[in-house]
Amino acid sequence: MNTVNTILEKINKMPAPKRLRDLIREIRSARTAAEERSVVNKECAQIRDCFKEEDNTYRCRNVAKLLYIHMLGYPAHFGQLECLKLIASPKFTDKRIGYLGAMLLLDERTDVHLLVTNCLKNDLGHQTQYIASLALCTLGNICSVEMSRDLAGEVEKMLKSSNAYLKKKSALCALCIVRKVPDLMEMFLPATRTLLNEKNHGVLLAAVCLITEMCKLSIDAVNHFRKDEFMEVVPQLVRILKNLIMAGYSPEHDVSGVSDPFLQVRILNLLRLLGKGDAEASEAMNDILAQVATNTETSKNVGHAILYEIVLTIMGIESESGLRVLAVNILGRFLLNSDKNIRYVALNTLLRVVHADYNAVQRHRSTIVDCLKDPDVSIKKRAMELCFALINQNNIRGMAKELLSFLEKCEPEFKADCCSNLVTASEKYSPNRRWHIDTVMKVLTTAGNYVRDDVVSTLVQLVSQADSLQAYAVQNLYRAMRDDISQQPLVQVATWCIGEYGDQLFAGTSIEDSEPLDASEEDVLNVLERALVNNNSTLTSKEYVITAILKLSTRFSSTQPKIQKLIAFYNRSTSVELQQRSVEYSTLFSTQDQMRSGLLEKMPVMEKTRVDEPMLANGGEKEDDLLNGGAASPATQTQQPTEVCESQNILDILGGPSTATPAQPAQPPKSTGGELLDLLGDIDMSGSSAGAPPPMMMGGPPLMDGLMGMPAAAPNPLLDMMGSQPLVNGNENSIPDIVGFEKDGLSLNFSFEKAPPPSTVTTMTVTATNSSPNPLLEFVFQAAVPKSFQLQMLSPSGNIVPPSNSGSVTQIVKVNNPQKQPIRMRLRMAYTVNGVPVTEQGEVSNFPPVLWQ
Repeated sequence: MNTVNTILEKINKMPAPKRLRDLIREIRSARTAAEERSVVNKECAQIRDCFKEEDNTYRCRNVAKLLYIHMLGYPAHFGQLECLKLIASPKFTDKRIGYLGAMLLLDERTDVHLLVTNCLKNDLGHQTQYIASLALCTLGNICSVEMSRDLAGEVEKMLKSSNAYLKKKSALCALCIVRKVPDLMEMFLPATRTLLNEKNHGVLLAAVCLITEMCKLSIDAVNHFRKDEFMEVVPQLVRILKNLIMAGYSPEHDVSGVSDPFLQVRILNLLRLLGKGDAEASEAMNDILAQVATNTETSKNVGHAILYEIVLTIMGIESESGLRVLAVNILGRFLLNSDKNIRYVALNTLLRVVHADYNAVQRHRSTIVDCLKDPDVSIKKRAMELCFALINQNNIRGMAKELLSFLEKCEPEFKADCCSNLVTASEKYSPNRRWHIDTVMKVLTTAGNYVRDDVVSTLVQLVSQADSLQAYAVQNLYRAMRDDISQQPLVQVATWCIGEYGDQLFAGTSIEDSEPLDASEEDVLNVLERALVNNNSTLTSKEYVITAILKLSTRFSSTQPKIQKLIAFYNRSTSVELQQRSVEYSTLFSTQDQMRSGLLEKMPVMEKTRVDEPMLANGGEKEDDLLNGGAASPATQTQQPTEVCESQNILDILGGPSTATPAQPAQPPKSTGGELLDLLGDIDMSGSSAGAPPPMMMGGPPLMDGLMGMPAAAPNPLLDMMGSQPLVNGNENSIPDIVGFEKDGLSLNFSFEKAPPPSTVTTMTVTATNSSPNPLLEFVFQAAVPKSFQLQMLSPSGNIVPPSNSGSVTQIVKVNNPQKQPIRMRLRMAYTVNGVPVTEQGEVSNFPPVLWQ
């Protein structure tokens, strides 16, 4: 008895806990974060003491304060069990705070979460609707998979309740359960049949949300609500929507003169799901959509929300063409609105629906173009994207003019995208080649250094293909570069074209509106020199310039000394790329001058390449790298790009035994030479194709890299393989010949010539003969060696192997073996016989040991 009295005395002496409003006032009065933390920590300590004392008097107040502390971001997990105690209390005020605490502090990862299930089950059947609604709200917020399966039946019973308040809450709880466990959807389908017949707007809104969620989660649910004979959802929704727009003023649901816009938007959203891909359902809702679109007030923002949903619904279902025009016209009116948000929504929506009704959107093209002048950058961005979507064959000239004007004044972040899209559109819809070149050149001169690499490669390819306009293009590019050398993309295109077509700078031209160029060879070199020595020029631009100057040595006749001086300018540069180009190019004027004219001939016309592949001046091939055992393949002048790809693709060399199989259709290459080497392991590749350039074109890979306008590779021993001695097919060193391959009449004979020490280069002459009665057409020979070797293949003598051993095709192969290892080589032969493409594979490992000893 004395102990009880002592406890009671202590309780009576304890001060009452601070009220929630006092705690809020004290925290808000804190001037620093440290002071706020001090107040919170002190209050949390007092709350813990109260929880330890098992004081039920102020538990509700303490939990409420703890929830406020939790909302401020401080830890409050120690109050989870106290929330359960409040939920179990018979008082409504305690349950309200307890359930609120459960929603904020509990989730399915905590063990306490499982203890709430029984309390929820008991309160779901409570006679007081407010306590039952608290349980429904909590269940919808914290339900786990197990809890949803345990309590879904209780929620389904409450959906059939006569109480509209509980129906609304249970429908929203069912939505959360279905979202958590879609398998429970079938349990709620029958109960949804009666919900749409309710007159209470809250129940209708919850029911529409529930049905919409079911349709989003399952196509079977969509079909059920479309075809259910006991529940014709589309006619019911149409009737509800018609009542909303035709009924008189109802202050209970009115928002700015519109009757229950929230329910209208939800119904339109559901109609869009039910009408998508279903012509019958779409036809049933066409009339009501037209009525809503014409009767909705457009002066208020709430009306705009409904019209926006109307547009999405019309464009999302199988609607009539007239209704689609109406929807696009609504968006056109949005574009004239003074509210920036509404204009942005209109542009964004037009961009989404432009492919659904292209002609209807075209009618608003002038308004869309005007949006390019809007000061808001978000509106500009969407207007620019929509303008490019509206370009076609008929309006390309006008739209390109508007977009070029926009390009001059737009923000820097728009220039790169605008350039690329303009080039793509002009390439697709250009009325003629002259206009195409002028437009891309205008893009180059307008956007400056914001131009992407794809624009550079596109214009280079375009000029290469336009034989009749090359003089016109190179003269205009020279003028632009002479006026401004700060724009690096322009410098790169201009120098490439000057290097290739420099002889046409001074040729008279009959093109209208084009004046003859008032410049000399010295002037051209002075302009290139300015770009070459300019500190603001990029490394890539300097590589283009020095290569162009080298090419001009065969185009210009009176400026050879200055050309040699400019080429030697970077002989001692700290940049390895520039130094290597300078040294190698200078060599062409000294020890290799006899091959310079052939090596610097004009590149063949470029074929169309993908944007993601490098644009090279060798007929559309990818750049090959001979370093570290890389792959080499000579350029081709006569074959189409697909044939080149097929002849270069020797991945199947690694396959099984040699068998004659029809060649498969060529696949476009997806990687450069380096990635191909990774796939092949220790194999180095080299191939040649019929119609390749003369042998003098294969003057060593770093030099060729320079001529193609790409960064040069590091020094390579293969440069030494192009010596001054002629390449002869013979057996002067008494090295025996071998037969490397023989099958179906095709025979490959290898003869050798080994250079004297210390050189490690072996020259092999491969002779292909055909003993069969049919000629081997389109003959291509390819070879691969391990990475420890270096391989160079010169062009073959032809691409037809005559029948009955009446002739042969020879090809010279050079192998550098610096480590003096046994040579092994894999072979691949492709040819056509009697119209059937055939591919053969083989391997040679019986080379004479004298080749590496």
